[in-house]
Amino acid sequence: MKPMLMMDAEEIPVGKDWIYETKYDGFRAILIWDEEGIRLFSRNEKVLNDIFPEIIEECHRIEHLIKPFLPIAFDGELVCLQNDFSSEFSIVQTRGRMRKKEVIDQHSKIFQCQYIVFDLLSVKGKDVTASALDKRKAQLKKCFEQIGLPITVQYRHESLIQLIETFTDGNEIWNYIRHNNGEGAIAKRRKSVWSNEKRTNQWLKVKNWRLVTVIITKYEQVNGFFTGAIYREGHLIEITTFKHGMTDEEMKTLSELFLANGKNIGDSTYEIAPSICANINCISFDGKHLREPRFHSFQFEVNAEECQWRRLLRQVNPIPEQVQITHPDKPVWPRESLQKDDYLLYLQMAAPFMLPFLKERHLTLIRFPHGVPGEMFYQKSVPDYAPDFVQTSKDEDIDYIVCNDITTLLWLGNQLALEYHIPFQTIDTTMPTEIVFDLDPPSVKEFSLSVEAAVRMKAIFDRFQLTSFIKTSGGKGLQLYIPLPFNTFTYEDTRLFTKFVSDFLCDQEPQWFTTERLKKNRGNKLYLDYVQHHEGKTIVAPYSPRGNELATVATPLNWDEVGASLRPEQFTINSVMERMKTIGDPFREFRKVGNTQPYAVVLEQLKALLEGK
Repeated sequence: MKPMLMMDAEEIPVGKDWIYETKYDGFRAILIWDEEGIRLFSRNEKVLNDIFPEIIEECHRIEHLIKPFLPIAFDGELVCLQNDFSSEFSIVQTRGRMRKKEVIDQHSKIFQCQYIVFDLLSVKGKDVTASALDKRKAQLKKCFEQIGLPITVQYRHESLIQLIETFTDGNEIWNYIRHNNGEGAIAKRRKSVWSNEKRTNQWLKVKNWRLVTVIITKYEQVNGFFTGAIYREGHLIEITTFKHGMTDEEMKTLSELFLANGKNIGDSTYEIAPSICANINCISFDGKHLREPRFHSFQFEVNAEECQWRRLLRQVNPIPEQVQITHPDKPVWPRESLQKDDYLLYLQMAAPFMLPFLKERHLTLIRFPHGVPGEMFYQKSVPDYAPDFVQTSKDEDIDYIVCNDITTLLWLGNQLALEYHIPFQTIDTTMPTEIVFDLDPPSVKEFSLSVEAAVRMKAIFDRFQLTSFIKTSGGKGLQLYIPLPFNTFTYEDTRLFTKFVSDFLCDQEPQWFTTERLKKNRGNKLYLDYVQHHEGKTIVAPYSPRGNELATVATPLNWDEVGASLRPEQFTINSVMERMKTIGDPFREFRKVGNTQPYAVVLEQLKALLEGK
């Protein structure tokens, strides 16, 4: 069974006959679950079970729930979600090229993929492909509801099998896709049937094209392809080859120009000096090449020197239209040569990791209107000039900003809010969602004290069977997190544990650690700040930059990174952007762990211990 194929369209069709879905950038796959077992098939009918083991494990997790619907077959997409409307194809592609089981297993833990289901092909052994799409959709939703799987895409949901969301308004879904830099949208006729391996105008795909300006540098006469390049650090790097999208006249004019004025460099390839620029449509950039490049137009008014790496990154990661950016070239961290546009690009890259910790929390911001170093001020109340899309929440007499989406995050970035501090609770609970220990050495010179305290604390947490997470503060210390079940434990409950652990460490090594609040009385010891973990207090959010000259970031770490060589200055905006691509998010499982954290048992043990005293 090969999947039904769709046709390209330039615009989203309108009318009551159509429904709309997000087009995710991944691997199309059919999941068949019958008496022969669970099989995940690619478009070419290759079995993908070994390549996406996390999806097969998820199937086994829900096996007892899905049993009433077996045998069953789904049509869907294997993706690595970056938000609810976009996925990172390069991660899925990398997985698809892997062959060694241990390498695949490691990758699946760092970069979990999801299976987004958009169609039902059979259920309880009955073929339903001849039924109208809206009927198949209704059956599919009922099936997911009874199994307990998400009926909309939620990129941070612990379930790796999710149902695609269906829209009836094409403009609504297109706005979501544009704001989140998604690949595109799919329009489907409500009454369409599912056809095996057929390309049909009943399903139409509309791409969210990004326009990138390149320098045309080469022409290959043998196949008619042109090469596009840009400058990076003074060197030309090739990022695309293209010919599709050109008219016959454009092709003829450009090829004749190369043949008449270019230098033959072998194999029927001609090269000219950087001079001619063109706009190329693409759906994304994988770090080396534009994906699905198509010629759009010549750009005679652009100089070749303007085609730079930074401009490329901005063109493939456009800012949502409703966010008005001012002075993008303003120096923000001049020592690190980082401008406002660099900062906004960081926020776009960090948003998938950062937003889950900002969501539904009252923000305390630190703004640096003239960059770092310079004047700074705290901001809690939403300003009068905030646009309508900025959500707020009132607490006592303060109308706080709540940052739940990329548009709000980028608007705050344009305001040069450089630090994002959040409370230990969301707006819909008075109880902490995590325990946090702030390990504060006297100065960055004594950072090793933070490492020593963190390692000792983890040993304590492990003894209590509590899973912990760690991040740099972005300043001179480290911060340890123990996620908790939502809306379950009070601050008084958590204070028993934080005080016990801090007092225990101070009793063990009084020459190193202290809980003394007054700086003048601490000497050269590390301050174990557990008092700060209280209602109304805040801590810097994971992935928030800091307002220091080094442009450091409060960076989540893997525990095996916590050792003698660890230094806070390693984690800057530039290095953290690279980390996100290579090691993923060490805090990815944070909420999932919190849901099952056995803190109630720990609390009982502590209360019994304290009563025994």
